[in-house]
Amino acid sequence: MKKVTASRSTRAESIPRIPAATLRAFLEDALRACGLPEADAGTVAGAMLEADLTGSDAHGVFRLATYARQLKRGVMNPRADIRVVERSAATALVDGDHGMGHLVMTYAAKLAVELARQSGAGWVGARRSNHAGAGAIYAAIPLAHGMIGIYGAASSVNHMAPWGGTEPLLGTNPIAVAIPAGEEAPVILDIATSLASNGAIRTHELEGRPMPEGWVQNRADGSPITDPRRINEGTYLPMGGYKGSGLSIIIGLLAGALNGAAFGREIRDFAAPAGGALNVGQFVIALDVARFIAPDLFKAEVDRHVRELASSRRLPGVDAIRVPGQGRVARRAERERHGVPLNAALIAQVDEVANSLAIAPLSARA
Repeated sequence: MKKVTASRSTRAESIPRIPAATLRAFLEDALRACGLPEADAGTVAGAMLEADLTGSDAHGVFRLATYARQLKRGVMNPRADIRVVERSAATALVDGDHGMGHLVMTYAAKLAVELARQSGAGWVGARRSNHAGAGAIYAAIPLAHGMIGIYGAASSVNHMAPWGGTEPLLGTNPIAVAIPAGEEAPVILDIATSLASNGAIRTHELEGRPMPEGWVQNRADGSPITDPRRINEGTYLPMGGYKGSGLSIIIGLLAGALNGAAFGREIRDFAAPAGGALNVGQFVIALDVARFIAPDLFKAEVDRHVRELASSRRLPGVDAIRVPGQGRVARRAERERHGVPLNAALIAQVDEVANSLAIAPLSARA
């Protein structure tokens, strides 16, 4: 494993860097050892690696321990028969057969592109799916076809309460949107509806770092919880107050109720001990830009607006105005060159997974 360059901070210098090819091979080995066919293991490993490369660190190898546990328990089906149960000219409903969400949503996004190519727009919902990692991965699949992509999910665990409540009945229900550009980076937004994502909070828990005030509130009195070991005593706070809570409800209904999937009290924590099948709901939309405007003209317009936004006047002390997607491209390029930063606690965790699966540990591969 190689270290980051000496120009970085002391803390960053201590974090090992794992080459992307090494990390991908490790993920593929682990997933095959959990029972996935080779092609499916490659698809899931690719999605997890993409999350790590683009900075969605809580959705990459960080999730391996949970995925391996759920695959071995049979909560996730390693050989799912993903199929279309309803289809029209512009819509479809996919049954994921409890497969890994990465496989279900890759299938759904490709189908959405096929529908949009025929009808101008394709909306594909999914039920009986599972956690799929970073939503931007599926929103971005239509980009390769010159299309706009939108992804939403009813999270596989409830951590938020409805605004003003104390009972966790809402997920951090993410939404991701990907818009093609020309010379500029595609505009890609991937956000949870909570102020901090579950992955970010769990990262603090793994590393033993306190959370900022305002991420989690105590269920009893609304006081802030900063100790990540006490998150089960609280609920996550939504972004933007009641607006984030309302957006979580809307996304949950579209991804859950509309697809015959779980929402509200029906949600079961996918990381909890096995006790019945999950029914995670998601959706992906593809919009064919050519049905609205000439694609080259649209990309040029996106480029113009991105440049105007990025070059607009800044407040004192602000180094740059960032447009969604720009940092993603920069992180991917940097991590492809120098490797993916993984802290020692995470490497130790995935090495334990490797030992349990009888494969070579990650720490011994570099």
